[in-house]
Amino acid sequence: MQSLGKENHSFVSEFILLGFSSESQVRIALFSFFLLLYLIILLGNGLIITLIYMDSHLHTPMYFFLSILSLVDMSYVTTTMPQMLINMVCPKKTISWGACVAQMFIFLVLGIAECVLYAIMAYDRYVAICFPLHYPLLMGRSICIKMVTGCWAISIAGALIYTVFTMRLPYCGPHKINHFFCEVPAVLKLACADTSFNDHLDFILGFTLLLVPFSLILVSYVCIFASILRIHSSHRRLKSFSTCASHITVVIMFYGPAMIMYMRPGSWYDPKRDKKLALFYNVVSAFLNPIIYSLRNKDVKGAFLNVFGNRRASQ
Repeated sequence: MQSLGKENHSFVSEFILLGFSSESQVRIALFSFFLLLYLIILLGNGLIITLIYMDSHLHTPMYFFLSILSLVDMSYVTTTMPQMLINMVCPKKTISWGACVAQMFIFLVLGIAECVLYAIMAYDRYVAICFPLHYPLLMGRSICIKMVTGCWAISIAGALIYTVFTMRLPYCGPHKINHFFCEVPAVLKLACADTSFNDHLDFILGFTLLLVPFSLILVSYVCIFASILRIHSSHRRLKSFSTCASHITVVIMFYGPAMIMYMRPGSWYDPKRDKKLALFYNVVSAFLNPIIYSLRNKDVKGAFLNVFGNRRASQ
């Protein structure tokens, strides 16, 4: 039986990604929409990184973390969307076993990094608003670099555990993944073995990597709201509430679907719902982050005018 399992496992050398629809007209419409969305995401996040790099006024911890978030978002969508777009126009929707493993691992690294970054950014805002006098000390350059290094270390470790325990299982067919990329829950459904251990492991990892950072974010914003309520100016108070509410909205749109996907029992698997949920934490959050965190910000607008205004003036 062991030799048969190994034979079957080695037999599956590629998977088929079914994507969203088999109808040609629907695929063309989706291709146009997602291509435009992908280009906007790259342009918006690329612009944020450029402005933060070129304008010295934005060389602060908050914008340092924002530049890392923008870089993660650009890489995050690039892990899945090009493959999805190719599959919409090409009849052959295959992905090799090795490419599937690589896509899964990179996607998880970047996804976990985004989870941790949201928590770091919430802590940064908490210190800035609740302890403004201690901010330079608590959020010094070396501390920020250590936070980002820790973020990547957690992301790589978590992604390795997810990927290794998912892809070590035997896959002997069928080899059609009802998703637009190689995501852990969708791939596990094709395993020719009992996946109950993986379900328990995914819940524990989801609790550690999703629920813990999300709880820290909520605690940070509760403290921030309490501090905002002490502001005497109603205009400043309303503006601060609006900004924080926007941030929390983006965070919930990312964490909510991700927790449903990675912390539920395997029996709750629904491919149609899962594909829609994946779009929220993979595509929608990457689209909204530059708008919510940066492009509505006066400092970023000023940096845009400084960088591109000076260039036009020099020409």
